[in-house]
Amino acid sequence: MPVRTVIERGPKEKRSVAFSLDWPGWNRGAKSPEVALETLESYRERYRPIADLAGMAREFDAAGPLEIVEDRVGTGSVDFWGISFSPSSTEHGPMGEAELERKITLLQAAWAYFDGVAARVSEVMRKGPRGGGRDRTRIIRHTIRTESEDFAKQVGLRIPEEAALTPDGLRQHRETYLAAMHAYNAGQVEKRMRSWTLPFLIRHSAFHTLDHAWEMEDKDLSAEGGA
Repeated sequence: MPVRTVIERGPKEKRSVAFSLDWPGWNRGAKSPEVALETLESYRERYRPIADLAGMAREFDAAGPLEIVEDRVGTGSVDFWGISFSPSSTEHGPMGEAELERKITLLQAAWAYFDGVAARVSEVMRKGPRGGGRDRTRIIRHTIRTESEDFAKQVGLRIPEEAALTPDGLRQHRETYLAAMHAYNAGQVEKRMRSWTLPFLIRHSAFHTLDHAWEMEDKDLSAEGGA
């Protein structure tokens, strides 16, 4: 089966994003739709470990070429960040139980992959050409805090600042986050999202997690004695 792919363009056409609808987190941005698609394809092998952790390696290996099923204009954040910040036309309404479980399993695999990368890369990360960039601890803190203190609000969760930064706190956050997703999908959360949807929230959480996992891999200095 082809990989159902969405192109999301910035309103000013400064940047574009290409992402898979069926593999949350397989998502790349670039300066043009064509380059975004090329970059997404180049990350096929980088995404495979996530499918493997989710027990879906055979399905992923059998996936065909990228097939554009929607070409849309997104929010201004696409132009600024090169990141999708709105749901596609198919990411609306409640999901069936099988679809929800599949996407949640892939999100959990993204978390597991992130945790594994965080445990093996160097603390000091390779800096940019002007010396900018965060080290490992700051990347980890940013990734976890953004999800637990920002994204999770979309399904009604509120936690104290930095509460998810301990091992126990992170485990508890992830458990309650997934439970809240199930409750939201079942219509048990009264306050509904305004501009986001649950399928988009799962996709965005997986993207943010993997984007920073891959960032740590790309900036790792372990092989150069930076561990």
